Amino acid sequence: MGPPSNSGFYVSRAVALLLAGLVAALLLALAILAALYGHCERVPPSGLPGLGDSEAESSPPLRQKPTRTPKPSSARELAVTTTPSDWRPPGPWDQLRLPPWLVPLHYDLELWPQLRPDHLPAGSLLFTGRVNITVRCTVATSRLLLHSLLQDCERAEVRGPLSPGTGNATVGRVPVDDVWFAVDTEYMVLELSEPLKPGSSYELQLSFSGLVYEDLKEGLFLNVYTDQGERRALLASQLEPTFARYVFPCFDEPALKATFNITIIHHPSYVALSNMPKLGQSVKEDVNGSKWTVTTFSTTPHMPTYLVAFVICDYDHVNRTERGKEIRIWARKDAIANGSVDFALNITGPTFSFLEDLFNISYSLPKADIIALPSFDNHAMENWGLMIFDESVLLLEPKDQLTEKKILISYIVSHEIGHQWFGNLVTMNWWNNIWLKEGFASYFEFEVINYFNPKLPRNEIFFSNILHNVLRKDHALVTRAVALKVEHFKTSEIEELYDLFTYSKGASMARMLSGFLNEHLFVSALKSYLKTFSYSNAEQDDLWRHFQMAIDDQSTVILPATIKKIMDSWTHQSGFPVITLNVSTGIMKQEPFYLEKVKNQTLLTSNDTWIVPILWIKNGTTQSLVWLDQRSKVFPEMQVSDSDHDWVILNLNMTGYYRVNYDKLGWKKLNQQLEKDPKAIPVIHRLQLIDDAFSLSKNNYIEIETALELTKYLAEEDEIIVWHTVLVNLVTRDLVSDVNNYDIYPLLKKYLLKRLNLIWNIYSTIIRENVLALQDDYLALISLEKLFGTACWLGLEDCLQLSKELFTKWVDHPENEIPYPIKDVVLCYGIALGSDKEWDILLNTYTNTTKEEEKIQLAYAMSCSKEPWILNRFMEYAISTSPFTSNATNVIEIVAASEVGRYVAKDFLVDNWQAVSKRYGTQSLINLIYAIGRAITTDLQIVELQQFFSNMLEEHSRISVHAKLQTIKNENLKNKKQSARMAAWLRRNT
Repeated sequence: MGPPSNSGFYVSRAVALLLAGLVAALLLALAILAALYGHCERVPPSGLPGLGDSEAESSPPLRQKPTRTPKPSSARELAVTTTPSDWRPPGPWDQLRLPPWLVPLHYDLELWPQLRPDHLPAGSLLFTGRVNITVRCTVATSRLLLHSLLQDCERAEVRGPLSPGTGNATVGRVPVDDVWFAVDTEYMVLELSEPLKPGSSYELQLSFSGLVYEDLKEGLFLNVYTDQGERRALLASQLEPTFARYVFPCFDEPALKATFNITIIHHPSYVALSNMPKLGQSVKEDVNGSKWTVTTFSTTPHMPTYLVAFVICDYDHVNRTERGKEIRIWARKDAIANGSVDFALNITGPTFSFLEDLFNISYSLPKADIIALPSFDNHAMENWGLMIFDESVLLLEPKDQLTEKKILISYIVSHEIGHQWFGNLVTMNWWNNIWLKEGFASYFEFEVINYFNPKLPRNEIFFSNILHNVLRKDHALVTRAVALKVEHFKTSEIEELYDLFTYSKGASMARMLSGFLNEHLFVSALKSYLKTFSYSNAEQDDLWRHFQMAIDDQSTVILPATIKKIMDSWTHQSGFPVITLNVSTGIMKQEPFYLEKVKNQTLLTSNDTWIVPILWIKNGTTQSLVWLDQRSKVFPEMQVSDSDHDWVILNLNMTGYYRVNYDKLGWKKLNQQLEKDPKAIPVIHRLQLIDDAFSLSKNNYIEIETALELTKYLAEEDEIIVWHTVLVNLVTRDLVSDVNNYDIYPLLKKYLLKRLNLIWNIYSTIIRENVLALQDDYLALISLEKLFGTACWLGLEDCLQLSKELFTKWVDHPENEIPYPIKDVVLCYGIALGSDKEWDILLNTYTNTTKEEEKIQLAYAMSCSKEPWILNRFMEYAISTSPFTSNATNVIEIVAASEVGRYVAKDFLVDNWQAVSKRYGTQSLINLIYAIGRAITTDLQIVELQQFFSNMLEEHSRISVHAKLQTIKNENLKNKKQSARMAAWLRRNT
């Protein structure tokens, strides 16, 4: 699955499931009425596809009832029951894992969604289906458990035992007495008249129906969109991690791999796609005489249920052949026509070939389809043979040349293709080792991009995309490690594993492993691992065993312990270490990194050490790898002399997953080197020094002055990514919000403007003379907004003038687009420096655009006005006029977040709080309290704010708000102390 997003508006799964549950309850009530009053065989509603003749003749009808029914006297009286946990006896249905009684071997699956181009659905759509599952019995049992949720079971049969000598022809039937659902654990339970025989194979034959939802992007879901000026719809699937059970009864665990024969019945005007190539097509009539197309697909390789995929759509495609295998990119017809898929098509084939050559294992399927959906919450999904993307991360329009989108698409396409080996070919045994697929797919994104773009600075990009964010969030008391020893999760807990630690920390683990071995040894071990477990499942220890085999087979790389012991110390415990080197004595020690470390913190236990690889440089020269495998160790070779040229930096290229601290002399030596010749220290280590120092100072490991000393040399710094790291750490949101409360702003302005000239002149010149020169400069594209925004915030006259120029050119001639990396800043300062005339122009643009992203961008820009009456009018428009109908853009919150708007919004709420609550909901009021109160530093301010909002909130909301405001106050007091020390330092150094 694609990396998790940190943005976007969404409905939580819990809410979505509640809505789905209400719909299911309605269906249940209707079924009960049918059972009580109809007493007839269940038939599909009018206009829905009927079941095949074989089911109609041989399968008993199943009807849902509210409680368990007595054992029926005949098969045709069989009933389906939904049984709450407090009504049923204890049993295997109470467990979170399937019992090991049955092993699935093969699925014959048919789905028939009622999607018609002439009758587009409004919110939901019924589908019917049937599945025949061939299973092998391992333990005698008369109860069969498999996963099923939000489905209505129509019929159930068990055929067998199957006779292997006659092509698995059935030789009998095991009567099904009862079918019921344990909804809380998501099981369907079949009660049989007699037990199945161990060692024998059987076929479970099930017919079912369910609903497809437009706003629930799990299981089967709908996209309604516009293409070529017409309203259209498509149906697609998202089954990872545990949503296959939403679509068809199955054994929905990653280790229970099977082969699949898939059939999709669809309207003739649509195309159906699945994991494998199309095998054939035929025509079928429904009960109303309408003709439908029946598309069958070739048999899949052994794979888990979460990789099964379906799409029914009215799309066009482009195609290319790579090493004899067809690659097709599917998208809206408009997108195909304007060439928006061409970039993705051009990189897909070479990426497959690169990974095939790297692992010496060919891509296993005969084709690869990639489809761009108008809306896909997961961003991307690696389904074997049918990868699904949100079009925002696959389509590259001509206007996107000046965004970071080209690299973003490259990374995400590479990530999903990497899954064809890590996850699809070799699947983790259970979700506790999900990092084995997501971490390695994330790591190989960068290997692919580096291979095709050798000029890109690989270490700096890995830092910017991966390390920076995960090191900021990770700490010793974080709730979980990368690999978990526990193997039983609730469904919701499995979903929570798709987070920053699985992806980014997992990728960092792979990168560290590659760093302390060597690339050849690293890849060699992975080849062995992938080959051994192809079409099967693996655990973390399996991976370590193959690495150990590769290490034992050579004599160059010598490790202080087994690979398992080394890597388990990283993957089985949370957080990471801080490595501190005393350059006077050579003593190196490790301790866990804590957020806001308390003095003399002693939470370290005997098991909390890491086996740490230390790659390092001395005076610019790379040194031999050493290991810190104890709490403390002496490395005499790391001592430095009094010479001005003597300095040491640990963690070469930041391949190790840790932060580095030095004693006072160590930091002093590095400061001296930066001021004397900063280019002698590689870019990645100038980044590292800044990021580590500010993080360590923020969390009480070193003084803030130590971090600030590192910024003295910045007048000579011409690398924008280093500047970005400085500004992200120095010019924080808290500092900007609280700037009126302290005297730090004029000091910081004078200090930074004196050092900004070089980097500003470089990029302001490019923007004025040839902005297209930035289109392949990824680090500039992701860094320019912070640089540009800070320069204008500090009042740099040239920045303000350039913003005004670009804004005016765009207003006068909209074809003169503002360069995307700085568009937010230019729009904001165009409004801040302008009058109501400029504001009205943006309002008109807002009214006439249909793109949600652009609306949000314009709304934020309009909140930059310095005129209270304009901001007040903005909020009046928001609660009374039609342009501001999007719930994704809470105008009142946006205004309250601005410098002037904080006070204007507070006054506005006095007279309009009922209208605001009605427009945006009660939660928006809570968010507004936090925005308005973001500068509080006393209990009296908290009381005043609570009294102000007392009539607007319920009692439970007041309690939670009070706790949050106390947290804000404490954070502000801490920031105030830090800012006072920064101000004192700036006075001494300005």
